Amino acid sequence: MMTLRRFTAEPPDVPMSAVWYLADLGEAKGRQELFTRQSPQRLRALREHATIESAVSSNRIEGVEIDASRVRAVVLGKPVLRDRNEEEVRGYRDALKLIHASAGRLVVSEPTLLDLHRLSRGRIGDAGQYKRKDIDIIETYPDGRSRVRFKTVPAKRTSAAMGELLSLGADATEERRLHPLLAVAAFNLDFLCIHPFRDGNGRVSRLLLLLQWYHLGFEVGRYISIERIIEQNKDRYYETLEQSSQGWHEGQHDPWPYLNYLLYILKEAYRELEDRLGQVKTPRGEKSEVVLDAIHRAEGDFSVADLQRKCPGVSIDRIRHMLKRLREEGELEYLGRGRSARWRRPEGEMGNRGGIG
Repeated sequence: MMTLRRFTAEPPDVPMSAVWYLADLGEAKGRQELFTRQSPQRLRALREHATIESAVSSNRIEGVEIDASRVRAVVLGKPVLRDRNEEEVRGYRDALKLIHASAGRLVVSEPTLLDLHRLSRGRIGDAGQYKRKDIDIIETYPDGRSRVRFKTVPAKRTSAAMGELLSLGADATEERRLHPLLAVAAFNLDFLCIHPFRDGNGRVSRLLLLLQWYHLGFEVGRYISIERIIEQNKDRYYETLEQSSQGWHEGQHDPWPYLNYLLYILKEAYRELEDRLGQVKTPRGEKSEVVLDAIHRAEGDFSVADLQRKCPGVSIDRIRHMLKRLREEGELEYLGRGRSARWRRPEGEMGNRGGIG
């Protein structure tokens, strides 16, 4: 609550980088309806894929992974779940469904926070409960050494801190003395610094972003996975969070690295949405387009397994078929054979993406 407490006491001097982001996002929001009036079938495919990516990526950021061949069934189907990881991925899916279906009626309150935590943790153990013991954020180095990166709010003060945060967040939204997007980002930073739960704080913070952005009319998370974009920029996520948490307890922190990061993530989501929906036609179908997009974004060479991780819900047969077609058309080169085989694009960017297939 230290960020919102400071911003509420005195409106901040907003750095020019944030001003630019806010201007760009205002324009993107204005174009949102134009792009989302397109083919219902195409939008349904985007929604389905975003749900799969979000459930997988948000958990994978926290080290929770499931078998790639089980992703689609776990997220979209109703199979018997095999282990704790699958329960958490399914639970995150349930939390996403709640937000997508009820965002307009779902207020940011303690019951909502506890419910999102309960769902995203698979309704098991201490899901839906604040932490009972003090927890520090520990960073472990490759040589085995470790350090306390951040001391979170003590367990005995967590409930009061969350109460203040929720109150400050509501006031900032109602009074509009602070740009709403900055208020949401500040809320998110304070939530992560309080660290109210024993486990699952990162996942709940991302669900809150989706919900609060919905409340402001930024609905890109319905079609593009915010969580996947955060995962793709995970190093910057941790870096900016560490920068902005230093001195937080004393109110002497610099919130702008993390706030700008969240504005960047939202802008990137809109850029990707417009890129996908701005295409006149997609002869290969949405799933093939997702694979092609992952190949186009790859840096250096890559494997089939790399594409599976970036395209959850797309079958390995479809991925291999796309690779074969692109190789035949000279768009990809094959390096080696067998399970360790790698692929790469020839020198320069891929050609006309809309004309392949």
